[in-house]
Amino acid sequence: MNRHKIVERIISEKVVAVVRLNKKTDALKIVDTIYKGGITSVEITMTTPNALNLIEELNNIYGDKLLVGVGSVLKKEEAREAIRAGAKYVVSPILDVSIIEVSHNFDIPALPGCFTPTEIYQAHERGADIIKVFPANITGMSFFKAVKAPIPFLKLMPTGGVTLTNANEWIKAGACAIGIGSSLLDKSAIANNNYKKIKENAKILINNINSIEN
Repeated sequence: MNRHKIVERIISEKVVAVVRLNKKTDALKIVDTIYKGGITSVEITMTTPNALNLIEELNNIYGDKLLVGVGSVLKKEEAREAIRAGAKYVVSPILDVSIIEVSHNFDIPALPGCFTPTEIYQAHERGADIIKVFPANITGMSFFKAVKAPIPFLKLMPTGGVTLTNANEWIKAGACAIGIGSSLLDKSAIANNNYKKIKENAKILINNINSIEN
């Protein structure tokens, strides 16, 4: 897939699961669990141990069935290494133009993190494929509506403040997709190896997103 096809897939699926964990072995099991719950796009953060190896391994296991990206990227070198490991998109908590440029050199989408309307528009002008609004729990849904009123063509994705049951409200507010981590990957469930709970969370989230069309 080229970068435009990858962006289309993210927007079509509407959900990117942010996987930020302490152990690689947990990550493999958890990704498999949420995949079985219906989620097919995951962001492996660079803060996860052996993140690059995990990205490579997930690609080997799932192939095109799972869209594996990298998150928490702060430097262009990290983006380059992750893409070479198989990352299909690059997510950052900040706006760094060099990360966008490196990603595009590999024909990979860049999803920089922005907070203000000026940052968001600068990211768009510099070629950001989707703009991660972070932390979205601070801006809120009304921010999305306000920003998109004068700039309706923006592709915005909230991360932070998205829950299993309000994801559809973010989409209605103008988000093209949502990023979700802690609400989906319940820390208590992970600590107790309660993968049934995590799978149920994934199903609740997918049903909530699908309810937009009903």
